Amino acid sequence: MNKGQLVAQIAESGGYTKVLAEDALNKVLALMASAMEKGERVTLSGFGSFNVKERAAQKGRNPQTGQTIIIPKHNVIKFRPGKNLCARIGEEGDV
Repeated sequence: MNKGQLVAQIAESGGYTKVLAEDALNKVLALMASAMEKGERVTLSGFGSFNVKERAAQKGRNPQTGQTIIIPKHNVIKFRPGKNLCARIGEEGDV
């Protein structure tokens, strides 16, 4: 499912226009991104949690040249699914 499909389903299930549904989704995503930029954890009860972790610098290899390179430290977003989401996915056999 992509963003457009998600917006269409939100609009249909809630009886909203697609414009209103897209605006609401954009605001939610912007608030989540803003919180993570500040280093805060974002928890959606029953769905899961998002948090930012710093990944240390490490050695890597350029696959085209074989040359060893240093990958600088950087932030990555981690997602940990909630129990309800894991139970739903597990029941459907898609794990």
